Amino acid sequence: MTTTRRHLLRSGGIGAAAVAAGALTTVPAQAAAPAGSAKDTGDDGKSGAKGGGTAGRPATTAATVADLLATPSKSLRDGTVTVVAGYRAPGDGGGMTVRWDAGSTRAPNGGTVLRPNDRPAHGRWRRLHDGVLDFRGFGLFDASAPADDALDAMVDDPSVHRVEAHTDLLFQRRHTYHRSRLTLDFGGHTVHTGGIERNTHDNPFGAVLFFQGTVTGDTVSHALSAEVIELTDAFPVPDSGAFKVGQWWAVQSDEVAGGGSDERELQKMVEVTEVIDGTHIRVDYLNGWPLAAGRKLTWRRVEPVVGVRVDHLVFLGAGQDTGAVDDEYTGSHPVAYEYAVDCDVSGIQATGTFWPVIMRRWCTRYRTIQCGLKNPPTVMYGGAGYLTQQIYCLYGHVADCTSSNVRHLNDLTASAYCQVVNCHGDGDDEGGNPFTTHGQYEHDLLFDGNSGLMDIANSGAQWGDSAKRITVRNHVCSWFTANTKITDLTLENVKVIARPTFDPAGTLVVNADGAQLRGCTASFFAVAQQSARSTRPTTVTDCTFDLPKASVLVQTPVTAPVHFVRTTFTGLDGNVLRGSGPVHFTDCRLVGSPKAAPLAVGASEVTVDGGSLTDTGIALSAVRDQRISVGGGTALSGTNTAKALLSRDAGTGATVTWDLADLRSSAADADTAHVRVADGHNRYTAVGARLTGGQLALAEDAFGDTSSLLHTACTEDGVDRKGLPADGKRISATTGNLIL
Repeated sequence: MTTTRRHLLRSGGIGAAAVAAGALTTVPAQAAAPAGSAKDTGDDGKSGAKGGGTAGRPATTAATVADLLATPSKSLRDGTVTVVAGYRAPGDGGGMTVRWDAGSTRAPNGGTVLRPNDRPAHGRWRRLHDGVLDFRGFGLFDASAPADDALDAMVDDPSVHRVEAHTDLLFQRRHTYHRSRLTLDFGGHTVHTGGIERNTHDNPFGAVLFFQGTVTGDTVSHALSAEVIELTDAFPVPDSGAFKVGQWWAVQSDEVAGGGSDERELQKMVEVTEVIDGTHIRVDYLNGWPLAAGRKLTWRRVEPVVGVRVDHLVFLGAGQDTGAVDDEYTGSHPVAYEYAVDCDVSGIQATGTFWPVIMRRWCTRYRTIQCGLKNPPTVMYGGAGYLTQQIYCLYGHVADCTSSNVRHLNDLTASAYCQVVNCHGDGDDEGGNPFTTHGQYEHDLLFDGNSGLMDIANSGAQWGDSAKRITVRNHVCSWFTANTKITDLTLENVKVIARPTFDPAGTLVVNADGAQLRGCTASFFAVAQQSARSTRPTTVTDCTFDLPKASVLVQTPVTAPVHFVRTTFTGLDGNVLRGSGPVHFTDCRLVGSPKAAPLAVGASEVTVDGGSLTDTGIALSAVRDQRISVGGGTALSGTNTAKALLSRDAGTGATVTWDLADLRSSAADADTAHVRVADGHNRYTAVGARLTGGQLALAEDAFGDTSSLLHTACTEDGVDRKGLPADGKRISATTGNLIL
């Protein structure tokens, strides 16, 4: 061993001497615990020192680790401190300060525990550090050799709180850890995984870095004696003495009776914040769904990993050339968390990973920032090809992330109170929609300022097809579907722009269960209905839709009222409002063409209040009793293939009620009727309408003994009254009108 600074200056230059000087003056108090302390015992639990510490002993020096280990162990005094200028060469970044622990029998690991070349049974060089280590201190300067042993040595050392990488690295094992309060910062370098060990079947947690909390044996199961209401944080328990403030519990409800095999409204990891009384506790979560009396809750106490973050790496997935079937075993991905709190990830840019780049389950409070994924080996295999998947998660924030050619950029399953902000997915022509939720009773999620295909609660009935209070703002995509059991959906400034390479229709579909749209744009737009849980109306305000020919605007199952406000519909040609629920148009603009068919409307009630209908019209289907109200200054004009701006089909025993007032109708030609009622049972009232040109076609056959007709206080300018019945007990069509 060299013991002079003069030798360091000769072999390593001024930089090496600076390293040595710095190390000599910054020996950490924590790492330099005196011999005999709990932090400094050997594997046999005995002190490596025979007395005293290192006080007063001069530090020696070594140019490299090889020089250090070449020193005969018998010549070393217990407690000797040595400054090593570099791992392989002075100043190479792998330098360290070490202390000789004569009694230690710990296994050498090449970095924090070193055994001299003469391999003594007792005696190790123990690295002194302040809790920050990096892979160069284990002789790893590139990806030519696996770094797995070094990773284990650092992560398994509880005195280490930060692990850094300053070069590219190679990992060939899948590591599972259970510790907390650790940062792994790879400094933007590349992590390679070629030749990684095989994963097990269907295991998205077989990541290179898997941090997993511990499930204890404490379990409480009970049936609810009363309803647990929505948005409560106070939960009944059989005996609150089993719970303590600050404990974490994974709580889940039993399956919904008659529902899917995995359909549960509650699956979250929560912290006990208060013991209210003998049979109630408070947790850090406002329940998103009510639970009826008799439902079963199961609580499992867990000890989560806390405060473990992974930062700044480029990750190259393995197994890309073996085919999707085998890729679940040979593929690799960087990070997974289960039962974790305050565990953040930032700056991971991955290529070719099979399972999600960042996999989370039972996680609470976390951030995933500035991450990305490109070109996973498959977007067709369930669970594969994701940037991040989050199952049973709370209070997550995903921001500034990107994806290319993936299945999902972000998947939130059975999760709540999470945000996805400024994330962008491209290359989704194969149907891998970047933004999704599973439909396992997600609630209170916000998507803001993102781009890419999106669907919500669309993974199938097995999980419930349900979600609540999802808000999407400032989103751009070419396809958006939210037509399952989605309650209180809010869309603001969502633009669906048709793209010929994926969805030429530019589809936007929503569930009429409290959906509210504001300032949205799409081509194909449809309102569906699979649930009726909401107390708020379904409204579509200040939107624009260019509908494809004959598309169904309101689908058959819709029974809820749907209200369109200041919304523009263009391209109308035989479009259909088939649902039975009331439809209301307020100050809307509906535009077709002279050669297009009118709207076919099956709604029980249709109200047009203001706005305009140009070269289109409303043809009531009469498949049920219907009421149509047109007023508020509505302007009808032009013509259509039916040659009628307002009309009805014959129907079978259906009664149509016509309430027409304060409207202006201008027919494009003499053959176009403002109103055509040829048959069926009708109750017709028109008061204060102004009609110009065309026809008023109210056939005698449409007004039998129980029908009625009142047409008064109207102005008709050049209108051909086509076959109106004579006035009688239930008919008045000639009195009080101004005929020009």
